[in-house]
Amino acid sequence: MHPLHRETHLIERIGWLRAAVLGANDGIISTASLLVGVAAASTIPGDVLVAGVAGLVAGSMSMAAGEYVSVSSQSDTEQADLTRERRELQAQPAGELAELTGIYVARGVSPDLARQVAEQMSAKDAFASHARDELGLSAHVVARPVQAALTSALTFAAGAAIPLLIALLAPKSGLAIIISGGSLACLALLGALGARIGGAPILKPTLRVTFWGAFAMAATAAIGALVGHAV
Repeated sequence: MHPLHRETHLIERIGWLRAAVLGANDGIISTASLLVGVAAASTIPGDVLVAGVAGLVAGSMSMAAGEYVSVSSQSDTEQADLTRERRELQAQPAGELAELTGIYVARGVSPDLARQVAEQMSAKDAFASHARDELGLSAHVVARPVQAALTSALTFAAGAAIPLLIALLAPKSGLAIIISGGSLACLALLGALGARIGGAPILKPTLRVTFWGAFAMAATAAIGALVGHAV
């Protein structure tokens, strides 16, 4: 017999990876776009830095709150389904056993064997079996609001610090171009890194995040230039 071993699957990273990639991408794109827009509208370097710091703080708080509320709603729905499933197991165990048997039959197991599997799984942990096989909920996909909020806030701040640092160190002439170029390079690197960690092909995610980042920065630069000339 082969010794039992625990495999680590990429899907186990989906909760924190999604929040981390979203936070860092949003941090770079939104802050860089804000800095580029302000740089296009104002020639005062201090205005650019103040806008960047304000964008970093406000964005981090917004990401944390948004992720917490969103994932909490998902968690509430999951908990409601789990509570109802627990009540049904207590009220009608025979019906729930038949339901679990039907799930295994639908997956291709013969009726007799499906019944045996359902009985054995229920004897070990009926609630966990129904949560996993009926509701599709398991430990690595269950919603974690606090984890998502903290991950999003921290990664947003880390991402936002990149264009802010570029703006701080770059020469004042051509500031918008330097911020855009440096931020797009970091976005491409982040897209490739996120794809690598998630086990996905690298090229498509990298091009996707770079394109939308360039689009956002170009739009804010145009608006900033128009507003700056109008004012």
